[in-house]
Amino acid sequence: MTHAEPAPGERTLRSPELRPLWHTVHDRLSSGRPVTRVRLGPLDDAQREALADLLGLDRLPDARTSVALARLEEAVAELCGRTVREIVTELVGPLDDRAGERRRREGERAELWTWLDGHATVRAQPALADWTASCRAAGLVGGSTERTRSLLTDALTVLAALPAGAEPLPVFAARVLKGESHALDDGTRLSALVLRALVTLHDTAPPQSAADRRALWTRAGVADDDLSATVLVGGLRPAGDGPLARVARVCAEAGQAVSLTLAQLRAPGEFSLAADPAPVVHAVENPSILALAVRRFGPDCPPLVCTSGWPNSAAIHLLRLLADQGAVLRHHGDFDGEGIRIAAYLLDKTPARPWRMTAADYRAAVARTPHGSQPGRLTEAPWDPELIRALTEHGAAVVEELVADVLLADLAEVPL
Repeated sequence: MTHAEPAPGERTLRSPELRPLWHTVHDRLSSGRPVTRVRLGPLDDAQREALADLLGLDRLPDARTSVALARLEEAVAELCGRTVREIVTELVGPLDDRAGERRRREGERAELWTWLDGHATVRAQPALADWTASCRAAGLVGGSTERTRSLLTDALTVLAALPAGAEPLPVFAARVLKGESHALDDGTRLSALVLRALVTLHDTAPPQSAADRRALWTRAGVADDDLSATVLVGGLRPAGDGPLARVARVCAEAGQAVSLTLAQLRAPGEFSLAADPAPVVHAVENPSILALAVRRFGPDCPPLVCTSGWPNSAAIHLLRLLADQGAVLRHHGDFDGEGIRIAAYLLDKTPARPWRMTAADYRAAVARTPHGSQPGRLTEAPWDPELIRALTEHGAAVVEELVADVLLADLAEVPL
């Protein structure tokens, strides 16, 4: 099959001397923006002559010149009856739309960051807003929204699975990341991203060494062993003949608190709570509150769990176990930045609800003790947005011990 020879006018347009013109026009039209003139150059003498012939000029253009697109359209139409777009598409290639492509990429980026800010894990733990801002500031991974979303999805999956259940890091990674046991190895992009989130959550200094990074993972329940991860409990009287039920019951009946290990919680044996009415279990942040409750109530102490600051894997495991047995969980902590973050974390990881942690509760407490220390870094309290406004207004922290009498009065009303 033979191809038709181009018409004489088209042969003129295909001359090598006009190639710079068509490539420049192609580049400008591919911008996706309106084009009225095209700047050319530097042109050699042969290229200047070809341009002058095409446009019907009475003298040679300068080595650097500009051409009106309307005049070029007229010249092309006279030669072959076609448009400039048709000619450059044929001679150079399909036109792009760089402005449209930029708008598309900008839309993808905006959608990515909106998705991240609205993710359930971020909404449940508002302290992560600073982390999401740092992710946005760092930009896209390799310029790709798809790669960035994939990495962030993995990071959020890891954060949602914390605290881990006393697993070595590779075992934890394999469990939550579809068998990718090395995904959280030291030095990986994902590991750095998750650790940055943990630094934000705990409001601690970024790790500077491998030992620091291991310590941060341990704080998140990764690589805890079954014995060193413990939780303090008082007044817990479960039924059953399993080791956990017996240990907790003996200590409660003796009016003593007990430190339960994660090993005991992971193999509780026969263990149950009264189902009617649903038992209420209160959780506090500070061991001194548990000590005061045990001292006051003795063998009649109501069920009370102490997280000792940030809840570790043992504390979360116990609270989930109690919830599974029908317990209603209530949590109280310090009225300061870290106390708010701890509460948001615990409420996200368990079915617990706030206990005397509203703005009204804070205002009542700060009125009694108005000269507290600065509350530190404040992030939103998901259960009561007014709480942070109140803390900001007063600028004073109220630690849990200062409202111990109010908490103990509530505990006195809890049926055993």
